[in-house]
Amino acid sequence: MKAKAIDIHVHFSTAEGRRKSGFYGDALEKYFKTKLEVLTEEEMAKIYQDLGVMAVLLPNDDETVSGIKPISHEYVADVVRRWPDTFIGFAGVDPWKGKAAIDELERAVKELGLRGAKFQQAAQAFFPNDRRFYPLWEKCVELGIPVLFHCGTTGLGAGMPGGMGIKLKYIDPLPIDDVAADFPELTIICAHPAWPWTDVAIAMAIHKGNIYVDLSGWSPKYFPPQLVRDINSRLQNKALFGTDYPFIKPDRWLRDFEQLDLKPEVRQKILLENARKVLGLK
Repeated sequence: MKAKAIDIHVHFSTAEGRRKSGFYGDALEKYFKTKLEVLTEEEMAKIYQDLGVMAVLLPNDDETVSGIKPISHEYVADVVRRWPDTFIGFAGVDPWKGKAAIDELERAVKELGLRGAKFQQAAQAFFPNDRRFYPLWEKCVELGIPVLFHCGTTGLGAGMPGGMGIKLKYIDPLPIDDVAADFPELTIICAHPAWPWTDVAIAMAIHKGNIYVDLSGWSPKYFPPQLVRDINSRLQNKALFGTDYPFIKPDRWLRDFEQLDLKPEVRQKILLENARKVLGLK
């Protein structure tokens, strides 16, 4: 399959993926106003194949905080192996696991062929600029992989008493700016429109050459106007197509994206070319 777009932000809708997200399932369904279905790996692959879109699979390990065993990197790598023209895999490690996390990240990249690292700071309860975690970013630079951080509010625990313990202070994007400054060779993706810190994320991506933004988690018709203006101009080489599947389906996102008033050449960059650069794809 020759991809016409790359969805940089995809979660598993399979039984294994739902096992991991099941703890927050009710809140997520209410927040995104959707019923989460359980698909086979084949069915999930077909969704993207029918659209001619590649999907970047994002596992997450927050076992220290949640007590839930993560999706194994073997599982991610096996799905990629079975559908190499459809899926690209990232690793997800728990920063609180210290050296074990660093070793697992290296194994996932060097032995299993995964191509990036994903972190959800609210679920994992950490600040990226905490120097205790700098060895992780050093390893990512050494491995030559991009790092994706969650930015802005989250559906995890949304609307539930106490937000199910999730604290939004961890997903203010500003601490990521420290990491970008201290690791200029590290490619960083700030995921989502980052509300209510949208302007902060935009400023970071404009200021730091190694910061990109993905547009997942929101239908494009709800993008803040300043985000639409800047991805059509100053951020045209820094913005990435992403859905947050299965919470937002790729066909719906692409349909709404078509309605944005964007230059044709900018649209192509966001859908495909910028992600190819970030992922190091030919």
